[in-house]
Amino acid sequence: MAFSEIEYAVAERVATVTLKRPERLNAFTFTMRREIIEALDLADADDDVRAVVVTGAGRAFCAGADLGGGGGTFQRREQDETVDGHPRDGGGTVALRIARSLKPVIGAINGPAVGVGLTLTLPMDVRLASDTARFGLVFARRGIVTEAASSWFLPRIVGIAQAMEWAATGRVFDAAEALAGRLVSRVYPGEELLPAAYALAREIADNTSPVAVAAIRRLMWSGLSSPTPWDAHAADSRLMAELGTAPDAVEGVTSFLEKRQADFPMKISADLPGGLPDWPYRDGHV
Repeated sequence: MAFSEIEYAVAERVATVTLKRPERLNAFTFTMRREIIEALDLADADDDVRAVVVTGAGRAFCAGADLGGGGGTFQRREQDETVDGHPRDGGGTVALRIARSLKPVIGAINGPAVGVGLTLTLPMDVRLASDTARFGLVFARRGIVTEAASSWFLPRIVGIAQAMEWAATGRVFDAAEALAGRLVSRVYPGEELLPAAYALAREIADNTSPVAVAAIRRLMWSGLSSPTPWDAHAADSRLMAELGTAPDAVEGVTSFLEKRQADFPMKISADLPGGLPDWPYRDGHV
């Protein structure tokens, strides 16, 4: 599929989504929104893809929404879809699609990640950053609210106090502060960032069951809003019952006993368990 504002490539069972408007510091547009969603659809449909790495072209990850439209930027609506009678926030459609991914998503934040350039990374499973990366929840300084469902994701990642400090001040902060605040998992010199992201992606691809990882990802994220541990216990029990006797479990145990690399036969396209949490999903929306 041809894209105009991102690049999509697959190598060694890892898909790479590169935000590609370097002349605009990869500023976010509705075209980019649509193309990211389409790329994730491709990754989920491809059984050879085991993980997704998202990064930016040039010196930025994503400088936020493209403000080239001036003061009317946030009045423009280029989609008809609504939620509760209001046009859906574009960043939110991307965030929820990332959240629903069946493959682990790794953010390789190679430079400035501001506004939606930051919030779209929150549903990613792991965020790695270059030591030159800069972050900012600048919404209050633009007279708008945090978007992309970040009021749900961010406090769960960094805690409410840290989330409110960054959102209420709207200030830009460096990679060291992002690491200290647990927004990112690790910080690397620029030239080491993508190799580190690919090494993590290949560790997943080389050693794990794709169906098990998809199920674990749904359990982990949906479990963040489970009312009690019993809800998580019920979900765990359903999936243990389904997968515990399935071919991947047989292969996982047998390969361990035989001291060899596992060759998991199950595929996401055909073998997802029926008990997989349907998350996030609402009234036909993803």
